[in-house]
Amino acid sequence: MYSLAIYLYMLAVGFVAIFNKRARMLAVGHRKAFFQLKRQVKKGERYVWFHAASLGEFEQGRPLMERVRREHPELKILLTFFSPSGYEVRKNWDGADVICYLPLDTPTNAQLFFHFVRPECLFLIKYEFWQNYLKGCKKLGIPVYSVSSIFRPDQVFFRWYGRGYAKVLDKVAYFFVQNEQSRQLLASHGHKNVTVVGDTRFDRVLDIRDAAKPLPLVERFAQDAEVFVAGSSWPPDEALFIPWFKRRNPSPAPSPVREGGAVGVGCSAYSPRKLIIAPHVIGEDHLRNIETALTGHRVLRYSAATEDNVAEAEVLIIDCFGLLSSIYRYGRLAMVGGGFGVGIHNVPEAAVYGIPVLIGPNNQNFREARHLLDAGACFEVHTADDFAETADRLLSDTAAYDRAAAAAKQYIADNAGASDTIFYHVFPQAENR
Repeated sequence: MYSLAIYLYMLAVGFVAIFNKRARMLAVGHRKAFFQLKRQVKKGERYVWFHAASLGEFEQGRPLMERVRREHPELKILLTFFSPSGYEVRKNWDGADVICYLPLDTPTNAQLFFHFVRPECLFLIKYEFWQNYLKGCKKLGIPVYSVSSIFRPDQVFFRWYGRGYAKVLDKVAYFFVQNEQSRQLLASHGHKNVTVVGDTRFDRVLDIRDAAKPLPLVERFAQDAEVFVAGSSWPPDEALFIPWFKRRNPSPAPSPVREGGAVGVGCSAYSPRKLIIAPHVIGEDHLRNIETALTGHRVLRYSAATEDNVAEAEVLIIDCFGLLSSIYRYGRLAMVGGGFGVGIHNVPEAAVYGIPVLIGPNNQNFREARHLLDAGACFEVHTADDFAETADRLLSDTAAYDRAAAAAKQYIADNAGASDTIFYHVFPQAENR
């Protein structure tokens, strides 16, 4: 039944690919995967296999991949993705030796996959449990490790109709889970091979913070201003912080705008309050809507920023990917978007810099966000008035701000180290070096 469902899914993807670019990328990528494996996998080399569904899971697995690369240079890294949003962004990452899509989980594909590569072990990041591939691993004696996973009673493994599929968990050699609830749930179903290690994402955000390079244009924009950073924002998030920013920064007297990409009206006087917006969706319509909402202020896109025009801007829109994790350090306060729809984005990415973070209410299934709320480092907002009250209080009450900032730093520090625990369990000889 499982394999039949995969075949039906394969047919559906092929049909949708006629009309949908994302589905087409997925279908083409899966077909090309075997050609990549045949061409790139070298006989006689030892491979460690990491599988990530998408970009978020890749970031969780990255600290462990980098640790293996650093401590065991004799091992090669095979990295597979299921989603185009992961593969297309990281297909040229130099931290892995082979990067490709994971062909759909049919018995034939799994058999062909292991014909081209026999990894020494497999790390599944967070949620991916592909039955036919795991059967192949079990048959070939390839240990499988589940990393940064979270288990809940409503998942298919633990429902009456998922009893057959639940057997896939028997193929996992060891579970490194994020919380005690996951450990207890697995134990209640006979899985004792579990350790609570937390989320490797904390190690990743610390690595990003420590390796962050200066961004000269952003530094010149920020100068000594009180900067509010809106990361991965969606329109519902923007409907809260843009009115607040406009109230705190009344439109200045009109003056000509310099050439170089700034729009709207402004003045040459420097404002002590500035706004950086990194939209989750970087599309022309979305960018224009943001600019329209900020009419009357000096708004500048990062792609048009220069040394000459960036210092005079009041608002900087980050219209490219890859900078947000470094930009948070320039903020006095931040909002992480997604909490009014798709679900909150990466809160630790901002909190690692020791700044209070505001989020929307859709955060119940995001462990780190909930813990930061409990710690007093993060603040849930529901309306524009709610947002304004919280932001104004934090920026006007030094003691309250300092408590929140310290709590953010402490939470990240207390939860780091998952990658070390996993690494030394799988490669125990490295701990004694």
